[in-house]
Amino acid sequence: MNSKERCLAAVRGEQLDRVPVFPLIMFLAANRFKVPYRAYATDGQVLAEAQLALGERFALDAITSCSDAFRLSADLGGEMIYPEDGTPYLARPLLTCQADLEGLHRPDVLQSGSRTADRIRATGIMARCVGQDCLVLGWVDMPFAEACSLCGVSQFLMLLVEQPELAQRILEFLTEVVIDFAVAQLQAGAAMIGAGDAAASLISARMYRQFALPYEQRVCTAVHTAGGLVKLHICGNTSHLLKDMLQSGADLFNVDHLVDLQTALSVYGPAGKCIKGNLDPVRHLLQASPETCQQAALTCIEQASSSRYMLSAGCEIPAGVSDEVFQAFCRAPDQILEH
Repeated sequence: MNSKERCLAAVRGEQLDRVPVFPLIMFLAANRFKVPYRAYATDGQVLAEAQLALGERFALDAITSCSDAFRLSADLGGEMIYPEDGTPYLARPLLTCQADLEGLHRPDVLQSGSRTADRIRATGIMARCVGQDCLVLGWVDMPFAEACSLCGVSQFLMLLVEQPELAQRILEFLTEVVIDFAVAQLQAGAAMIGAGDAAASLISARMYRQFALPYEQRVCTAVHTAGGLVKLHICGNTSHLLKDMLQSGADLFNVDHLVDLQTALSVYGPAGKCIKGNLDPVRHLLQASPETCQQAALTCIEQASSSRYMLSAGCEIPAGVSDEVFQAFCRAPDQILEH
């Protein structure tokens, strides 16, 4: 069973040879590839080579073209800041009113020189190199997260209360753009799309059902229609959203360390859904010894032994994690087999 087969079997609830290892890697890949993060986030060739190198070095079962949340923001006309060793971001909100929305035009995600085309390129390189053997993910941010990027998080959250109709129009516009971006990455060879919606953890379940969930559902439906799978990645404490998130249509759910793993398993297990998580990236990796990291990973694996599960931290693996600790994390499923 190769890595891709292993991950797909976990999603389907089929027999596994071992638990898949599927961490979210960004800064760690750039760090080990010895390139500034700016190069990693702006050059698809560099991103792909860094992911491929780290995937091979640590025998990861999945790699992804995720780098930052501002690909579409840039292509919609936002002024970008590209720190040498930090995440790209908008210099200022692009969307502040109805007039700003009316001035936006649906971008061509394949346009040469665009940030979306660069990620599509990275996804395609990875898929051509290892797509038969390893699960290759493209990446988008869900419409709610994209709206927070374009407007600013606090500003968009205020719109939900003060101008909900404008918020809905923004989300409607962004949904079609996100779908374009996701489908283009599937066409480039990705088998799954990672879909981030981090800001959704900040709102109530009622608001999630109104402003995030319907648009997640449309993105998931479009990805499935195009032949792909979806991993829904919502950072933060989503304990109040777990049952509603089930309705998104996603195939795989990331569980952050702020959520009790047993609680998540009690929701997703009976529903026949696969989850990944949920080590604390700081306590269980960055600040851990190889022994304590591996024990934390083994605890998660044992808790999830009767469920569809992949080993992961709750969010991104920090760049400062030592090779010894990260190797212990990646080797944890083998320890189960050896004992």
